[in-house]
This record gives sequence, structure tokens and C-alpha cells, in this order.
Amino acid sequence: MKLVAIDADVLGRQRTGDETYVLNLLRALALITPDSGLKLAAITRRPELVPAGIEAVELSTSSQELRMAVTLPRLLRRLDAALGHFQYALPLRLPCPAVVTIHDLSFERDPSLMGRRDRLIFRTMVPHATKRAARVLTVSERTRRDLVQLYGISDERIVVTPNGVDPAFTPGPGSHDYALLVGAVQERKNPLAALVAAEGAGLPLVVAGPPKDASLSRELARRGARVTGYVPQEELVALYRGAACLLQTSRYEGFGLPVLEAMACGTPVVAVDEPALREVGGDAAIYAAEPELAAAIGRARAEREERSAAGIARASLFSWQGTARRTLEVYQEVLR
Repeated sequence: MKLVAIDADVLGRQRTGDETYVLNLLRALALITPDSGLKLAAITRRPELVPAGIEAVELSTSSQELRMAVTLPRLLRRLDAALGHFQYALPLRLPCPAVVTIHDLSFERDPSLMGRRDRLIFRTMVPHATKRAARVLTVSERTRRDLVQLYGISDERIVVTPNGVDPAFTPGPGSHDYALLVGAVQERKNPLAALVAAEGAGLPLVVAGPPKDASLSRELARRGARVTGYVPQEELVALYRGAACLLQTSRYEGFGLPVLEAMACGTPVVAVDEPALREVGGDAAIYAAEPELAAAIGRARAEREERSAAGIARASLFSWQGTARRTLEVYQEVLR
């Protein structure tokens, strides 16, 4: 039986979308892999977080560079892995074929949205990974187009596997008296624009996500936003249900998972007209330029019942089961 090793290093590290992707993909793959003739192993520092049905392989190191250069290649050889699945970067020496998931190319489209050191790392590792990988997975047509345009990757090597929505995100009662922004606090999410829009609509803003930019988090709090930091899933569901709307003001997105989660909870979505956000929200969300966001929030509140029903229907089109089935097909195609 051939073994596919999945890099699950993000588990337990509060990496928002990247961690959500790996955890839910593993959960869904565990249900369908037994009939595939493949065995799956998840390589992680937090083996207790690996879902049942997936072999947990612990790999601890204090250095991410050492992990990618030395310890991961050694472990893949020891496991006799037939295929590896990674996010953004591949180990320097690969003893087996690999697929790589690229969520977005924000660091290429707008370099100002990432710090200099991280930008240098991503601009070095990501193109290298896409050239070496047998297949490149991505979560949206928007990122697929970016991969073709910026890196010259042929269409036949790219497979779009959209994110799904966790079944925990369901409608429920709430106060509907605040606007909600979900995501890591960083310039790319443009949270100050969300704060201005919420204030213009007469609502307080709640920001839920890890503080990647501490100074920006402090500025939001100073100006009256409630900044929660990273919240567990149960609390996040309650925040979605209680919001008058989800407000997404990102300057760049590869998918827009909070849009999907909010719609599944029956929460209206107001977003800037960014390609990936429109790809997820479809006609269920309301889109507006930054100066018109406050008015769009008012419209979302007035149309809550209609927008809630449309969002729930839209969210039902996305499932982690579908993502896992297509991902498993890619594994099998590469191994053939």
C-alpha cells in the first residue's frame, strides 16, 4: 500500500486559513482513503490534533529551515513515502514526487502587504516549489490565473480544489448589533477601512483573528474596535451568528474562507469587490468600493432575511468532502 505523507506542521499554530485547510482536508480524506488503496500520514509537531484514520507522525525541530532542509527529507525516506503534499514550499531534497498547495500570491501582486524578510522567503521558495511539484493545487480560479500569469505554469499542472465549510458553522440566534471582521490582523486585511465603514453605519466593529501586526491591533483597539485575538471555533461560530454582517475589506485574497463560514451561519456578507471574495460569495454577498461600504452595511441589515437565505444556499455548494475527493484523485493521478 502506497503512503502519502501530508505536511501538517500548521496544526495547532493558529495559522487561520492554512490550518483550517489542512485540518479539514485530513478529516475528509480519512473517510474516503480506506477504499483508495493508499495510506495517509500527517507529519506534525502536534500529533494529538491529527484526525482519527490518519497516521500521526511527530516531527519536532526548533528551526523551520532545518526541518525543510534535513529532517523532513530524512523522515520521508524513513517512511518510504510514495508522495508528499505540502503548502507553499517543498523540502530542499525530495525522495519522492510531491504536490504543493498555493493559496494565494499576494506577495507577488502587492509586495507592500508582506514584510521584507517573509517576502524574500516566499518569492524564493514558492516559484521553486511550483516548478518542482508534479501538480499544483490551489483554492480558487483567481489564484490559478495568478499562477499562470506570474509563473507561467501550464494549466494542466494546476488543479483547483476550493475550500469547504465545516459543518459546525450553522445558523443560530444572535444580537446582530455589530459588524465582524475575521482574519489575521495585518495590513492585507485592511482592518482600518472596516472600522471606518462600521462607524459610518453606526455599528461597533469586532475583529477576530491572531494579531500578526501588534501595532495595528493596538490602533484598532485605541479607536474603539473590540480585538479578540485568535478564537476557537465554537466562539467564532457565536461571533458570526451575533453579527449584523461580516465585513471583508481585504486588499487581496486567495479564497475568502470567512465569507463562506459567515454565509453558512446565515450572516449577511459585505465585501470589497475583490475577485476571490466574489468567487466565493457569488450573488449572495453585497460588494462595494471602500467609500460605499457603510451604505452597503445598511443595505445588508435591511435585507437580512433575503441575504441570509441566499448565503446559506451559496455555502451549501462548497464542501470539504468535494475538496478531499478531488485531492485524492490528484494523488492517484500522480502515483500512476
